[in-house]
Amino acid sequence: MNFMSLGIAGRLNEALRKEGLAVPTPVQEKTIPIALTGKDVIVQAQTGTGKTFAFLLPLLQMMRPGTGEVQALILTPTRELAIQITEEAGKLASAVQATVLPVYGGQDVIAQAHKLGQAPDLVIATPGRLLDHIRRGTIDLSRLGTFVLDEADQMLHMGFLPEVEEVIRHTPDDRQTMLFSATFPESVRLLAERYMRSPDDIRVQGRAVTLDSIRQLVVETTDRAKRDTLLQLIRLYRPYLAVIFCRTKIRAKKLTEALFAEGQNVDELHGDLSQAKREAVMKRFREAGLQLLVATDVAARGLDVEGVTHVFNYDIPHDAESYIHRIGRTGRAGQKGMAITLAAPKDAGHLREIEQGIGSTLERMQADQPSGSAKEEGMRRRGSGWQFASDREAGSRTPNSNRGGRGGAPSRTADQGQRRTASGGGRMDAPRQERPFSGKPAPTASRGERSHQYGSRPSPSQGAGSSRHSSGYGGGEARSPGKDSRGGGGKPNRNSGPRRSGGR
Repeated sequence: MNFMSLGIAGRLNEALRKEGLAVPTPVQEKTIPIALTGKDVIVQAQTGTGKTFAFLLPLLQMMRPGTGEVQALILTPTRELAIQITEEAGKLASAVQATVLPVYGGQDVIAQAHKLGQAPDLVIATPGRLLDHIRRGTIDLSRLGTFVLDEADQMLHMGFLPEVEEVIRHTPDDRQTMLFSATFPESVRLLAERYMRSPDDIRVQGRAVTLDSIRQLVVETTDRAKRDTLLQLIRLYRPYLAVIFCRTKIRAKKLTEALFAEGQNVDELHGDLSQAKREAVMKRFREAGLQLLVATDVAARGLDVEGVTHVFNYDIPHDAESYIHRIGRTGRAGQKGMAITLAAPKDAGHLREIEQGIGSTLERMQADQPSGSAKEEGMRRRGSGWQFASDREAGSRTPNSNRGGRGGAPSRTADQGQRRTASGGGRMDAPRQERPFSGKPAPTASRGERSHQYGSRPSPSQGAGSSRHSSGYGGGEARSPGKDSRGGGGKPNRNSGPRRSGGR
């Protein structure tokens, strides 16, 4: 099976080959032929199954550039997802001379209105900003041919049902509608019944709900000890790229500050950031200039970054669907991944619900908090097997070993190791050598040592004005380390944090 046999031909098929895409995924095999007939279609598929190209390819194949009308609209719940889809569309649109415009908040509305006046062929938008343009009269959807609602379950979960319905009312009744959703709650079903015409129903499992490419682990701790437990896990498993999920924006901010104060290469992603800062943070994370990304569920929805080795659920998700979406950030494209959930005693009910939802009992490890500092903490797994307590013999098992594809953290390739640079320096690191685990967490540099290790000045190649957040947290000159932005002492300034080179 290839894309040409599905009806994708000509220069668009050539563009796919240049991107290294020759064999369609199951969701693409089932969706593209039906979509090309103009029929409405409902597709239930998990993130990471290739559903973006399942609707982009038929849209572009049917495009008639130069008509002076918006021919297709893709509506997404978040800015990040709109940006991601725009990037994918940009790889293929030139093959059919189609114009693509993203429309989301955080950008100059007047500049967007000017571009919309040129009638792009394909608009990729979030509900709020699109309705702003509809009310201003700067976009005309009266001749729209195809409407795509992506991540429909999340869209309605975020309370966008009134906005979605208002957008639909500004489109023609004879449009083609394609609805994509990872889950199919009652609200999505009712929306489909109300606005779709005899749609074909496509359900693609993609990956098993247990996500066999991901080792899943529950670490039992307490709310008070959760932060120290997370730090020990980070030092133990040494993730290449990791996403850490928090329940709220405030918790994400506080955790980011705490991890940064411990010398971690970390930044945050949530709704309180400006669009420019969010884009800058994501750019650094995709380029491996950032090792740890602390995010809320909404901000990370649809996040697709190559090379994420670990997901940490700092706050436990409240249902199996959210759990699957979170840990699906790792173990993608045939790679192995690891998902670690920190669970306090009060989380027992949510944990049972997750295990029932995925049909599997998760491996458990207990974090012990003996008297003393966090450095003296031990960890042990219940029963036989893994024990991370201080009574283990040194070297009895290497924690990063991959036990037959199901163990430990996925080992980094030599190529990944060589591409990562030493924090604060400019030379290339050799691949990290695995060391036997001694039963103690990795040594932590003192505050003074960290200041020296991570560097108090930007390297010459970075320029005098560079700082940790030169692209994300606003411009201006770099501040001295060890002082906060208000001029006081104590907590390290975030602009003096560790840096890594761009390439992954």
